[in-house]
Amino acid sequence: MSKAFVRETDADDDEGPELPSLPAGFKNYITPAGLKALKDELLLLIDDERPEVVKVVSWAASNGDRSENGDYIYGKRRLREIDRRIRFLIKRIESAEEFDPSIHYGNDQIFFGATVTYERENGEENTVTIVGVDEIDPLQGMISWISPVARTLTKAREGDTVTLLTPAGTEDLVILEVSYPESA
Repeated sequence: MSKAFVRETDADDDEGPELPSLPAGFKNYITPAGLKALKDELLLLIDDERPEVVKVVSWAASNGDRSENGDYIYGKRRLREIDRRIRFLIKRIESAEEFDPSIHYGNDQIFFGATVTYERENGEENTVTIVGVDEIDPLQGMISWISPVARTLTKAREGDTVTLLTPAGTEDLVILEVSYPESA
């Protein structure tokens, strides 16, 4: 019976969960450092990781029975993961709109690329850098320019108080400092 009639799939057809995409209507802004990081990751996958996995899969396939060959099965799965990541990176790099935040150096108004220190109502100070969606790293204070905090801070100036809407209600944030990187 055809697979079209029985909802079964081969393990090789499994693509896994779809990677997150940009919200409709938003541009893929990215800093020069972020774009370089994406390109470096792409080159690493293409030039180093993928060829190594292909060697392992070829060796494992030459050993005979593939149905119980862990190296072969894991290698094929890893190849699919690498190929999926390569396709994702290529799409993101093609859609990226590089923006150098250093053009705002010395400005006290908040735009893409700004590093902002603000004080919450409870007195806690936070420092965040507003970056592209492919550069976020919350542990390092890198937040997406489309996040609620970044959208609240955008266009405000040093010394302003802005109101952040949260699921728990509203919270006032006082902007203490705004900085941009110097041009390279």
